[in-house]
Amino acid sequence: MANNPFDSELARRHGGYFGTKDGRPVRLSDPDQPPDLFASAVIGALRGFVLNPQFPCVGAKSAVNHETYRLGVYDRLASPEATAGLSYGLYEFLREVGADDNEFTTFIATFREPTDLDEVGFEKQLWAQLQMLHDRDAPLHDWDPAVSSNPDDPHFSFSFAGHAFFIVGLHPGSTRLARQFPWPTLVFNPHAQFERLREEGKYEKLKEVVRQREEQLEGSISPVLTDFGADTEAKQYAGRVVESDWHPPFVPHPGEPMEVATVDAPAPGTVTETPGCPVIHGSPRPTRSDP
Repeated sequence: MANNPFDSELARRHGGYFGTKDGRPVRLSDPDQPPDLFASAVIGALRGFVLNPQFPCVGAKSAVNHETYRLGVYDRLASPEATAGLSYGLYEFLREVGADDNEFTTFIATFREPTDLDEVGFEKQLWAQLQMLHDRDAPLHDWDPAVSSNPDDPHFSFSFAGHAFFIVGLHPGSTRLARQFPWPTLVFNPHAQFERLREEGKYEKLKEVVRQREEQLEGSISPVLTDFGADTEAKQYAGRVVESDWHPPFVPHPGEPMEVATVDAPAPGTVTETPGCPVIHGSPRPTRSDP
């Protein structure tokens, strides 16, 4: 990928892009800067959260244990300043991560505030942030052609810089234990790595393990989960059980929403379910080379 088109003084001033080494933050965007106390607090909370023996997502555990995830820290969810920093950080993540990587990886964006949102309030802020992110990205990049840009389409997935992501929202007010986190957080999971897992024959077993662990923790499988192609995955992003007439508050642009290619549909008789995990998600997408 080319140089980061979202690089700016505003982006660097209002966001940090971090890796970790031995459980401590490493500011990849500017290694000469002093340690970031908020990033240290987030990483400590994340390790305690994900590495808890009861936490269901084994993919997330792998990413944290092997320190293959990336972290972006920002001030206020759905603010122009945070959007500038998030755009920069997410693009840096895509520059680092290739579809052929063998490790689990994910980009975690954590915001200092607001921390007092209920599930409806968080859902509104999540979609406001995704809209702002898309508004910055749309003039520069097309939607990932492997997925639909229509948020009501069963084959919809969020796209940034031409790459599809499944989004998982975490926040203090979530009713699901596996989504409760001290700060509002958006987890960006690249779809490409799940296609690799399916090609390697590992996905179904991994999904089964995650779902069994979630049922042990929560007492039930998350009610927001649906089979791929049965309903839009947008309903799962915030984690709230939405109303039957709910529509994602998201407008893709410019132009009309693109139709998903027929190659993306699962083979007849194939059931691909989302396992309800901040790292593991199963929306199919064809293998392609990055630009």
